[in-house]
Amino acid sequence: MSLTLILLLSLPLVHMAVLPRLFSRAGLTAWHGVVPGLNYWTLLGMLKRPKHWLVPMLFPGPNLLMAAILHVEIGIAFGKRSTAQQWFFGALPWVALPWQGFKDEGAFAGPRDWSKVKKGVMREWGEAILWATVVASVIRGYVFEAFTIPTPSMEDSMLVGDYLVVSKLSYGPKVPETPLSLPFVHNAIPATRLNSSYLEWVKIPYLRLPGFGDVERNDAVVFNFPNGDSIVVDAYLAGHDYHALIRNKGIELAGQDPVAYEADRGRFNDMARSAWIEDLGIKPRPVDKKEHYVKRCVGLPGEDLAIVDRKLIIDGEEVASPPGLQFQYLVRLKSESDLRAIRNRLGLTDVDIQGKGAGSTYLMALREDEAAVLESQDLVEEITLQDASYQRGTLSMYPNTNKFDFSTWDIDNYGPIHLPAAGETIELTPRNVVLYKRVITAYEGHELVEREGAVLIDGVPADEYTFEQDYYWLMGDNRHSSADSRFWGFVPEDHVVGRASFTWFSKMNEKQHGESGIRWGRMFKAVR
Repeated sequence: MSLTLILLLSLPLVHMAVLPRLFSRAGLTAWHGVVPGLNYWTLLGMLKRPKHWLVPMLFPGPNLLMAAILHVEIGIAFGKRSTAQQWFFGALPWVALPWQGFKDEGAFAGPRDWSKVKKGVMREWGEAILWATVVASVIRGYVFEAFTIPTPSMEDSMLVGDYLVVSKLSYGPKVPETPLSLPFVHNAIPATRLNSSYLEWVKIPYLRLPGFGDVERNDAVVFNFPNGDSIVVDAYLAGHDYHALIRNKGIELAGQDPVAYEADRGRFNDMARSAWIEDLGIKPRPVDKKEHYVKRCVGLPGEDLAIVDRKLIIDGEEVASPPGLQFQYLVRLKSESDLRAIRNRLGLTDVDIQGKGAGSTYLMALREDEAAVLESQDLVEEITLQDASYQRGTLSMYPNTNKFDFSTWDIDNYGPIHLPAAGETIELTPRNVVLYKRVITAYEGHELVEREGAVLIDGVPADEYTFEQDYYWLMGDNRHSSADSRFWGFVPEDHVVGRASFTWFSKMNEKQHGESGIRWGRMFKAVR
């Protein structure tokens, strides 16, 4: 346990030791100071501060800021009003409060009466901004947060340029694991070389507060990207799959030969990491500071999942597709001039038309009904689904190996795979070890070693493993253009942030869409 965490955890004990003496000097009931909750209620009364200040004090993160404010207010109430003394109480309460309670016998002077003091403009604005920051931090951290759709992986349910409201109450808000963080900034300070906006001096174990429900099938879920535990320090690459970047670089160093790479994976990965470190640098990130992704939950803990000819199979039964499901089609036009008519007829943008092949052939992201329109109305020369079999054997499909049957998987034919549930026990067969090794090591914090045919977990021989949390399977609605669980695996329960609730604003941009403009029809539209 870090010294900083020990100091923060000791603050309530300092309060319980000191507040009775301060209350007594202020003519209040001394024993209130040792009762959690009541002590802060009484303190706010002593300082003549609003009782609703108690609310942000309940939330990790904002409570640190509130504590600093109250410590300064305590010093002021006992006559310590110089700038240096206020800094002393705000920055070193572990020293200042015991000194005030046990050494300094100064009388209770009462809180400063700001009604009789004309505050300067800077102080007025400073206090307003400070309080707004506290309130906004509580709302953003525990109620809802804004989120932008940057990629087409969820088209056409959620579009590039949609601004979403994410409900953290749907599944219960997570308590920040790294509470020492700049407000309103997720993980990097703007206009810097991805300098961290947080300090890891204090780390709080995973804790989720009660919510309105659990993750259900077809929910649009915002989550911390599991493979974002490390990043390449580059504004563009930081949001990408670090482990895929290392793997692809390693395959490149192996002469673009996946077989040669897998035969000596460790050496090639070390070479790839060295290359990235030399070029740009690599840094780790804690769970709550990983990049935010949004996908649709298609598989729940305890289920068996497979994809057969693009159809989703759960526990042996086909399940209905969500509305707006898209696939990539190769579309050969009769004439280049027909492209504009097709764009207008189907409402397509450059996001949906992702590339041009030979002649007048385009790769288009379409719903099945849109593809049927093109075919039935004789708008194109030929339209065919993109063949995904080229991905087999490339190590791109999770668990990113050609061992066992994994080499035959692609985005249209995948699995079967079992989704772990908390408390569930599996046998550690060679196939299961490959499939769940990252779960056991990266997400549940154990050491797994294979030695002479045996599996050791935390140094102890094991032939089975019991999972500690639930795991979900998330996929994009644009099934042929989505980096999702098929590529990087399971989403742990402690990575779930909230549910995408509605779009509050939506705008196209020239660079991505080929046109610009506000989508008025999507304003305050519920996410399907």
